[in-house]
Amino acid sequence: MTQVVIMSFVCFLCPGMFNALNAMGGAGQVDRTVSNNTNTGIYCTFIIFGVMGGAIVNLLGIRWTICLSGLTYSLYSSSYIFYNHTDNGAFSMATGPILGIGAGILWSAQGMIMMSYPNESQKGRYISIFWVIFNLGGVIGGIVPFVVNYDLGKGNVAVPLPDSSYAVFVVLQAMGALCALLLAPPEKVVRSDGSHVVWMRYTNVRYEAVEILKLFKNPWIMLLIPMSVASNFFYSYQFGPYNGVLFTLRTRGLNSMLYWGSQMAAAYAVSFLHDREYFTRRQRGLISIAIVAVLANVMWACTLVVQLRYTHGPDNRHETTDYPGGLIDFTETSRASGPMLLYCFMGAVDAHFQSFAYWLIGTMTNDSQMLARYAGFYKGMQSLGATIAWQLDAQAVPLLNQLIGNWALLNFALPFTIFVTARIKKHSDDTIEPPADDWLIQSDDHKIRYL
Repeated sequence: MTQVVIMSFVCFLCPGMFNALNAMGGAGQVDRTVSNNTNTGIYCTFIIFGVMGGAIVNLLGIRWTICLSGLTYSLYSSSYIFYNHTDNGAFSMATGPILGIGAGILWSAQGMIMMSYPNESQKGRYISIFWVIFNLGGVIGGIVPFVVNYDLGKGNVAVPLPDSSYAVFVVLQAMGALCALLLAPPEKVVRSDGSHVVWMRYTNVRYEAVEILKLFKNPWIMLLIPMSVASNFFYSYQFGPYNGVLFTLRTRGLNSMLYWGSQMAAAYAVSFLHDREYFTRRQRGLISIAIVAVLANVMWACTLVVQLRYTHGPDNRHETTDYPGGLIDFTETSRASGPMLLYCFMGAVDAHFQSFAYWLIGTMTNDSQMLARYAGFYKGMQSLGATIAWQLDAQAVPLLNQLIGNWALLNFALPFTIFVTARIKKHSDDTIEPPADDWLIQSDDHKIRYL
């Protein structure tokens, strides 16, 4: 549990703050172009280093890889201070690919820790604990712009986030990176029942490269690609064309708090289903994905109702949105309550979707090294979807078309996900045996031997 909590605080301060910044729309900027292009750069390298991340973690360990990866988040946030003063987005866009490398490695390690450290009966609980602490970063990150920009009032002219807000993000993310040095090596971690987390076997580059290639031959992993691609595709729409377009700057900060807060509540609630031993694991999975299917379709239907009322927001061509009445401020209760509650609902649906995805992958094996590769592959394919989605907004694809694309992708992914869920085994194997060929692997006594 301690290790999962430490990893949760790393993510709370690093990607959690990144999420808070992006949930405001445009990373706190009025014109979303630089942010969209930066995020595209992030997810382009995230695709590669997500897939490779598990191998990197298996080869180099977790502490320093996570620490150095966390510092890339701090670099990203600092770039917007430069942008505020120069109106030149080159530095921000240059930090994107660097952050993508760090994020791919960090999330591979996070997935391994979260899915392999708990017992099978506790995986839902551990996932929810991580998700609650992680999203607390988004809540606190949303408080910063809300408080700093509160005195701006509800004017309809949008303004960027000030340097002071970005500086807070930089410091918090650097602190999160240093927290990674408190993590213990996986081979020294013991579960609550006294069992070891992993039967540690030493590896090398050749072995990891082949194991990564084998992921593309694994039919169950391939069937989960649509789910993986869809699982972050909607962020660009929800953060930009929705929150970034409809609301005043201070309300965007408040919305960010509520969005991630609703994620915390939803992740905690769904853990009771995922660990409910009254049902078999297969039954729990099918109930969970059915809830996701219903709630997500309701969410997109409600979003469509709102989207049909506007076509653009404040950008380099328009001073404000064409939503009736202009930008929405939280003090305008009659106008704000519906769109703000819908944004909270989006966060809750996302938390259930993500928690289910990790739980589903965690049912495939208890082997930590294999789960590091699975988690990296999941995040890599997730980033493939995000790369496309952020570019759709960057290329000014009509907002209604972006919504329809998100809705269609969700329903395309559901049948594949349900098919895999229906074939969940009662128990997972503790280890995945390495292939019986001539890999040189180092044993526990540090001597090289053939398998």
